[in-house]
Amino acid sequence: MPLYKRKPFPLVDSPDDLEPRDLVFQVRFTKEIFKDYQIWTCKVTGKANLTYEEALVSEQHAAEKVQQFPKELMAPVLHIIQFSTLTLRDLLVTLSRKLQERQLVEGLELHVRKKDKSFPCKILKILEDSDPISYEVGWIGKDKKVTGSSVVNFNDLIRRKLPVSREVLKSFIRESTSQSSPWVIHDNLAREHGISTKPPEDSNDDDDDARKKKNKRKEPEDDNSLIRRKKAKKGVLTAEEEPIKYPIDDSLVKPDADDPKFTDRPPPSRDFGVPEEYVGDLLMVWDFCSSFGRWLHLSPFSLEDFESAICHKDTNLNLIMESHSAFFQLLIKDEGDYFTAVQKKKRKSKVTLLNWSEYLCDFLEMKEISEFSTHIATIKRGHYGLLDPHYKLAIFRELVVCALDTDAFRDRLDDSIEQQQALAAKKRGVALEEGRKRREEKLLKAESNGKEVLNGHSLENGGKVHHYENGSDDKQNGSNGKQNGCNDKENGSNSKSKGSNDKQNGDVAEEENKHILDKDYNRYWFFRHEGRLFIESSDSKHWGYYSAKEELDALMGSLNPKGERERALQKQLQKSYDKISLALQRRSKGIAFNIALEEAVVRRSTRVHASVRDNPAKAFLRYVNKWKE
Repeated sequence: MPLYKRKPFPLVDSPDDLEPRDLVFQVRFTKEIFKDYQIWTCKVTGKANLTYEEALVSEQHAAEKVQQFPKELMAPVLHIIQFSTLTLRDLLVTLSRKLQERQLVEGLELHVRKKDKSFPCKILKILEDSDPISYEVGWIGKDKKVTGSSVVNFNDLIRRKLPVSREVLKSFIRESTSQSSPWVIHDNLAREHGISTKPPEDSNDDDDDARKKKNKRKEPEDDNSLIRRKKAKKGVLTAEEEPIKYPIDDSLVKPDADDPKFTDRPPPSRDFGVPEEYVGDLLMVWDFCSSFGRWLHLSPFSLEDFESAICHKDTNLNLIMESHSAFFQLLIKDEGDYFTAVQKKKRKSKVTLLNWSEYLCDFLEMKEISEFSTHIATIKRGHYGLLDPHYKLAIFRELVVCALDTDAFRDRLDDSIEQQQALAAKKRGVALEEGRKRREEKLLKAESNGKEVLNGHSLENGGKVHHYENGSDDKQNGSNGKQNGCNDKENGSNSKSKGSNDKQNGDVAEEENKHILDKDYNRYWFFRHEGRLFIESSDSKHWGYYSAKEELDALMGSLNPKGERERALQKQLQKSYDKISLALQRRSKGIAFNIALEEAVVRRSTRVHASVRDNPAKAFLRYVNKWKE
């Protein structure tokens, strides 16, 4: 039976103070009339602010879930519940732990968390004499044999999921008890499972203490203390009754007993060839070359090859030369300051392995940046490869900035924007047409519903019943229907306008959504051509990456949707999950293939001298620009 203000409520007569024009609500099942309606509470789940029908349906659904509760668990769970003085939250925690301990039996294979890593093991013995309970486990090796043993605590074990969810467990507690302080199960359940209905002696002592406190509160007190107590009580009740509306800022989210089991966030890999604070420049330059390779006449290369080339000490690497040459050719075609500087030096029109460093020195002298001026002499002597990787990346970063300022790039960008706007306008037209059809269908449906009401059909539960002296209900309902129709149309147009703006943003919004923040303001980056998910710290000084599908799954399982940032990150990862996981798996297969290839090269006969360039790790040495002009 649904609760009214958290208490049982018998059927009542209609209010006596009703005026003819008052708006009231009628319960469809009991024909009762109320001035307010969202004040019912589901007895089983505790959900509040429901209509009578919603509370009734909620109780029915909860009862169906309780029927699915495993019968073999009923007796032990009811034994723990009977006469327990714990709060519902603490009782749930206790039951969850007991059920998990019940699953841990000798011979069970599972994993143990040790130093942020998990290791397979097998429970050899349960040490019930220790407090808390400990477990002797045997470590399982690659050959599936036990290689050693250790004693671990309950919290170190990576447990299986509970046989029932917390929601079902909560519903079972509410459904099977008649009171909550202490918890007392129904007599028929106690008899069925052989559970005592007589309170324990310590429980009686607690009841006596509670009665003494209650009598003490009834003693007369002065007006000032009474006012202070009432104010304090009112403040506490207000804080307890106001539920938190999620999502909230991630820093305000606190652990809750009802939270699902979050996985541990895996530590990212950080084995970069360049210092971490310059990984952002490495990714920016590589992504620019990959995205505009056709326009630069520069065939694509992997991020690993680019990183290896940057860290290599050789000066005349084809990949480095071709990358610089592509930027030099673009700046020369722009006929700007760099074109003038090259003309003064009377350089040859073609950039080659022999003269590319001269073009580089011309560029650095033109920029007149103090950071570069000290290295010009080193480059002129033919020792570009001896520069630190972060200086090489700083030069590339400056080349990208200059490329963005060229007229050719701006023209290309304008063309892309025009194409995008035309595509957005086309999509907008389709959306407007679909919206018009939906509105017409909605109006036709509203008209048909209005005719049904005129023909004497009963109102739905929670529908408003208007009382008028002159029987003008239909007119008033009709005017309200028109007003609601206008509101629906206005809301539809607003949502449509918002949708058109989102579509007009197109790929720009999609690019922005690729790197949403987590609770610690870490930014996540994913590139189509690279099978890794990169993590950038809030100050951009620390970088890491995930390269395995298991790490992606663990990351998603560690996100708490109660926080605003992690909720947005979780949604974006779910949206792009297939694409990201496929890229990670493809990269893992490629790494496995390269390792096998390296082993094959090592196993060659010593009579066959394999070239260093045959090694997959040295693929950057074999780079050839196939898109060169």
